[in-house]
Amino acid sequence: MQYRSLGASGIQASVVGFGAWAIGGWMWGGADETTAIEAIHTAIDVGINLIDTAPMYGFGLSEQIVGKAIAGRRDKVVLATKCGLVWEGERGDFFFHSDERHRTKGPSKMKVYGYLAPASIRNEIERSLRYLGTDYIDLYQTHWHDSTTPIEETMACLLELRDEGKIRAIGVSNVTIEQLIDYRKTGVVDSDQEKFSMLDRQIEAELLPYCRENNIAMLAYSPLAQGLLTGKVGPERKFANGDLRNDSPRFGVENRRKIAAMLDEFKPIAEGHGISLAQLAIAWTVSQPGM
Repeated sequence: MQYRSLGASGIQASVVGFGAWAIGGWMWGGADETTAIEAIHTAIDVGINLIDTAPMYGFGLSEQIVGKAIAGRRDKVVLATKCGLVWEGERGDFFFHSDERHRTKGPSKMKVYGYLAPASIRNEIERSLRYLGTDYIDLYQTHWHDSTTPIEETMACLLELRDEGKIRAIGVSNVTIEQLIDYRKTGVVDSDQEKFSMLDRQIEAELLPYCRENNIAMLAYSPLAQGLLTGKVGPERKFANGDLRNDSPRFGVENRRKIAAMLDEFKPIAEGHGISLAQLAIAWTVSQPGM
């Protein structure tokens, strides 16, 4: 395994991380806790130390499962979680309706808001620490932007948490370059987490070069395009009830045929290196400068 620094934090993270959205079950048609814990243990055993989760991933369930998985192994893990998506109260920017299984198109059991006010962040981190079974988080990231809270107030709170020893590094996610610049006016940002894969390359225009030039680690989420680049999500694949891919145009049968044809061209490359298509896609991703 290769390791790279998370910005100026001094934290060495594995270039391949364990993304823990799906193990929360929400928007993925459910998940099995035993299998999830086994997967995390296997990841740690092969040298993956970066585990990325968030309260929104199953309304706390993903964090709780990660907490169970890393019990007794905390010193082997670079633990990343997030703040800023809340479903208790109606403050900040309304984001979407949801039930326990997935986002809904109309009013449902819960309303999810983007909210990054300092008091809310402090409530979130205490719950995350409890769910994760730890007294500090290595990388704490804002999940989505909140237009109702000045960025400098959000950043000031994160800097306080770092000074208090509750977090070691500060990250952002799903930001514009202008928002990232505003964050950096108040303090050091160590990482930015954005959607990036062979099929999602928008950050190459501005965000990735900016982060590369300013020593901000870029973390790619969905580098396998939610399974499309693994070769295991062909036109015949059926998705479970509640799986976000059921309603995604990208996962329409015709588009999956196009992706399958593209992957057929990649197979000789993967076979030549004795690796899977998923490993090839990940290798391409981590080879991009600044990633």
